[in-house]
Amino acid sequence: MTPFEIQRLDFTPAAVADWAPLNHRNTNWPIVYVLDNAMGAMHGAHRAGLSDVYVGESRNAAARMHQHFASPEKQHLSTVRVVVDATFNKSVCLDLESYLIRMLAGDGAYRVLNRNDGIVEAAYYNRHLYRKTFHEVFERLRDDGVFSRSIPEIENSDLFKLSPFKELTRDQAVAVEGILEGMFEDLQAGSRSAIVIQGDPGTGKTVVAIYMLKLIVDIASAAPAVDLDSDSMFSEFFVEDYAALLAGLRIGLVVPQQSLRESIRKVFRKTPGLRPEMVMTAFDVGVADEPFDLLIVDESHRLNQRANQPSGVQNKKFREINEKLFGHDDKTKTQLDWIHAKSKNQIFLLDAAQSVRPADLSPELLHELVVEAKGASRHYPLVSQMRVRAGSDYVGYVRRILGATDGPTGPMSAESFEGYDFRLFESIADMRAEILRRDAEAGLSRLVAGYAWPWKTKVDKTAYDIEIEGNQFRWNSIQTDWIASSKSREEVGSIHTVQGYDLNYAGVIIGPDLRYDVAGKRIVVDRGSYFDKKGKENNPVLGKIYTDDDLLRFIQNIYAVLLTRGIRGTYVYVSDPGLRAYLRAFIPNSPPNQVGLQ
Repeated sequence: MTPFEIQRLDFTPAAVADWAPLNHRNTNWPIVYVLDNAMGAMHGAHRAGLSDVYVGESRNAAARMHQHFASPEKQHLSTVRVVVDATFNKSVCLDLESYLIRMLAGDGAYRVLNRNDGIVEAAYYNRHLYRKTFHEVFERLRDDGVFSRSIPEIENSDLFKLSPFKELTRDQAVAVEGILEGMFEDLQAGSRSAIVIQGDPGTGKTVVAIYMLKLIVDIASAAPAVDLDSDSMFSEFFVEDYAALLAGLRIGLVVPQQSLRESIRKVFRKTPGLRPEMVMTAFDVGVADEPFDLLIVDESHRLNQRANQPSGVQNKKFREINEKLFGHDDKTKTQLDWIHAKSKNQIFLLDAAQSVRPADLSPELLHELVVEAKGASRHYPLVSQMRVRAGSDYVGYVRRILGATDGPTGPMSAESFEGYDFRLFESIADMRAEILRRDAEAGLSRLVAGYAWPWKTKVDKTAYDIEIEGNQFRWNSIQTDWIASSKSREEVGSIHTVQGYDLNYAGVIIGPDLRYDVAGKRIVVDRGSYFDKKGKENNPVLGKIYTDDDLLRFIQNIYAVLLTRGIRGTYVYVSDPGLRAYLRAFIPNSPPNQVGLQ
């Protein structure tokens, strides 16, 4: 028999007063509760009218309810569900509370009213067993209409993956705490500041950016906290002095990538305190009438230097913004200069090894930004791998076998990643079939590729873009939110649709743009097989000519990004026979449980 029970009652003083004396656990036991405006719907019915939800935990549920009755933002809520279990303790309740908050935010059916005051991953006795109970609690609440989607559907959604209510790792939490302390110190001194958060793919830079913005907004709007737990991670910042420092501050989130930008805007539409117009391009910042007090810049390595833009309109706008901000069209100015000119304080999140086009900020500029932040004690590294279950060593390994970073002295050796399905396929048809099988099993499994084939379908929708071994594929038919689109299972995603996103399984097609020079024993670029015009054009504005070595760096970065999208596994097909033969020494050709058995 399931040890927990869920008690459902009206969220009124009278109902709570009648309920409180029925059991001692209602007034003296760790519990978790869900408040919503169910609007009187019947058990199990879908409540289309539900718009707001709040999740909390307490040792005295009845007293906690009376505190909420005094809160103006919760007076419209009408139903409370209390989760009671004889084995619950404080740690379990904090974990269940954060789990339900994350799942409700990811479900997307309701606005989550909770503040973002410190959801941090924490270990405790028998956590793995309690996590199974959490799933049972979820299903019971779903049966009662609280959730509209299943756990896999929620966990595979952008609303979940980009939620401001994500559970932080310890190094993320340490970084956020240090950033807040430094930011408030700079605000109190009235000084300008530039904070840098640096991390490899999968360390959660975008998560931290969104989390930080929500946290700052919540601190700014904090009234004397009647319902904020004093033991939450960032409760010390929810005080009037800090709220006063943030009052009226103009804050924005700059996201250079179109697809990711639109996904984040969807999240902001569902989140109290956040607005989709907060999510901007660098161009939006440049043309803004008023300056910003704080700009958080995600994927800062994708900001542009002066180069031929994708459209004539953007070329004109680049010139006009330079003239507006600097008095004349100084061609050495970059979008990074715009950010500095239009804001007093900045938080930059970056990974220089994810620059994938010549128009991206130069490595020299990014290095200078990092050095300055370190000199001011405003540099925060992220190291915990949140995405790839192969562990943090996987990212470095991928970059080394691609030649994107120097390996150890002497010959490289193969490494294994227990529990992670990293495989080299000899047949593109077999890899496609495995990706489709994984998608049916776990969802969110897609084929992705480097830009090594012309994009014929941009002008001819009946054509095929990629042909390999008699198999035909089309590039992604949309640029925004491609991964979740209905056609994505049959298409191949480009770098510009998947950078910044998670997949459960990624099938990476390494095209003929990357080859192996057997005589020279090195990976080389085939310029003629790389079809991203913006990815290889020279920059006459700045007098820059990009060599094959420069282009090789961009293409190596592209494939390193693609090879670090998969949470549970990464499959690889290599077009060039020489490169395929070279990579056989470093990528297994069997599932993890079969490696070494042949």
